[in-house]
Amino acid sequence: MTARLADIAAQAGVSEATVSRVLNGKQGVAAATRESVLAALDVLGYERPVRLRQRSAGLVGLITPELENPIFPAFAQVIAQALTRQGYTPVLATQTPGGSTEDELTEMLVDRGVAGIIFVSGLHADTTADMQRYERLRGQGVPFVLINGFSAKVRAPFVSPDDRAAMRLAVTHLGALGHRRIGLALGPGRFVPVQRKTEGFLRAMEEQLGLSTDEAGRFVEHSLYTLEGGQAAATALLERGVTAVVCASDMMALGAIRAARQRGSEVPGDVSVIGFDDSPLIAFTDPPLTTIRQPVPAMGQAAVRALLEEIGGTPAPHSEFVFLPELVVRGSTASAP
Repeated sequence: MTARLADIAAQAGVSEATVSRVLNGKQGVAAATRESVLAALDVLGYERPVRLRQRSAGLVGLITPELENPIFPAFAQVIAQALTRQGYTPVLATQTPGGSTEDELTEMLVDRGVAGIIFVSGLHADTTADMQRYERLRGQGVPFVLINGFSAKVRAPFVSPDDRAAMRLAVTHLGALGHRRIGLALGPGRFVPVQRKTEGFLRAMEEQLGLSTDEAGRFVEHSLYTLEGGQAAATALLERGVTAVVCASDMMALGAIRAARQRGSEVPGDVSVIGFDDSPLIAFTDPPLTTIRQPVPAMGQAAVRALLEEIGGTPAPHSEFVFLPELVVRGSTASAP
């Protein structure tokens, strides 16, 4: 029991004595503190004591494309915690290769009577996808919020990082280190975040380094959001003589580091690498990764707030909440060789 108390206290940010008071139903604990302790129980997988259980306000679906990229579990944890605090039960639905599609997962959640759905990096981010699926969902009376990827065709709240600003931060940092041949490795060009990052990169290369769109465009390489995708893109860029690679995900950045080392180059001595997301554990890679931190806690909480407003009958406007990313400088960037 002591170990459990310590775990709950650490998760909730309170003393073990406070946890004990809440679990035993004692008075003298602030409502917000009590909620933090109950949320910590839920997050850690402990059952609430029967007398402390609230009736669930309903199920809320969370659909992610996968869980191998650490950014998606990070979003899931923040969103699940925020929903639990409000009395909702999160239901995580993940697409897997050869498994259920986004549409099938959506149908499954609707059949189970969810109060709403949050989509992370779904088909709404794909400019070639049919956006009517979201209008049909709205027609069924199911509120929803979309994270990462904007479409003017979908009437719903969107939550995104400022991808253009992210690229400006990366190029400015590398330019200050003396790099002039900077590459960009990112996913397929049909996705909105990819298009925005490309626009931001090309504009920053022109403003910071004086390269035309055509000149800078030679240093843009599309691949997959995986370690292998990053390795393939970086290999192509290194063959074009870049001294630095900006990647659209931390997984791609790890692939870029592998590509550099396979060529006998050192990171950051010969090649600088920047990631995107600041995924958990990425500070402990070799070298620790310089990356653009996606403000996951703020974005996840904003998505939950917007969804709960929709559920409560005061819909958020059809608009996009855009969050500023942050450059986190670690050991994978250095002066140009």
